[in-house]
Amino acid sequence: MRGFRWPPPPDGGPRTWGPGPGGPRTGRPALPEPDTELVATPHGVHLEQLVTGAGDPVTVFAHGLGNGIATTRPFGSGVTGRKLFFQFRGHGRSDAPPGPWSYLDLARDLRAVADLGGATRAFGASLGAGALCRLLAESPERFERLVVFLPAALDRPRGEVARARLTALFEAVESGDAAAVADVVQAELPPAVRNTPAGWAYLRQRLDQLLRDGLAPGLASLPEQAPLRDAGSLAAVTAPALVIGCAGDDLHPVEVAEQLAAALPRATLHVYDRPGVLWTERADLRSRISAFLNE
Repeated sequence: MRGFRWPPPPDGGPRTWGPGPGGPRTGRPALPEPDTELVATPHGVHLEQLVTGAGDPVTVFAHGLGNGIATTRPFGSGVTGRKLFFQFRGHGRSDAPPGPWSYLDLARDLRAVADLGGATRAFGASLGAGALCRLLAESPERFERLVVFLPAALDRPRGEVARARLTALFEAVESGDAAAVADVVQAELPPAVRNTPAGWAYLRQRLDQLLRDGLAPGLASLPEQAPLRDAGSLAAVTAPALVIGCAGDDLHPVEVAEQLAAALPRATLHVYDRPGVLWTERADLRSRISAFLNE
């Protein structure tokens, strides 16, 4: 049973049904998306990219499955220097070469953007964290500082709950039914945020992105894969790393964050005590990331 009505009203707030006065809505429309560019990579895949800021250091940001530049930019809001945001293959305007794809393919995308932009630091979230780990296993000295946010898998595939959720997302997006997609995406929101102007604005942005760009078929097998054969392959990584996990997150088990922090020789682990950290601890999260990367 859906916990909301779809579509929402034009002002971004939830609809009220039945008698009674309704207060003013404060939901604001999402800001227009910035202009991006397509960059050619040495491995022949054109990737959508957005560059912000100026000077050194240069940090590359790798997003999660079904996300992209728009949802990754907030992580870099307090980070100094030049910032490289991009879309993995099969996301946004990036190419979608014939699949299926592996974490090695994603690591090549990440490496290409980092090399072309001269990045010395890296941030990876969820799927992007897996791609970053795969890159580090092959090039342990590639980056000077690392932030890994909500790693979803390391040397084992994602769990059954996560695979079921992602399968539902793929099926909903393929159907083109906005209500079906919203039904899946709303699980990303803490219950207290659903049916609020901020929650509706988030749903609007996610649905606009997913229904416009879709999810490439080559992504479908990734939840059944592991980024690494052996977490021990990260033992040679030399960079200081901040690993951020969250207790109670079914898609990103805290055990994966703990395992990754143990595998990286110079890692610091921080675990938030409840899921939905982007909503409940947003200021602390951004401050923690920027303080670490700006050292």
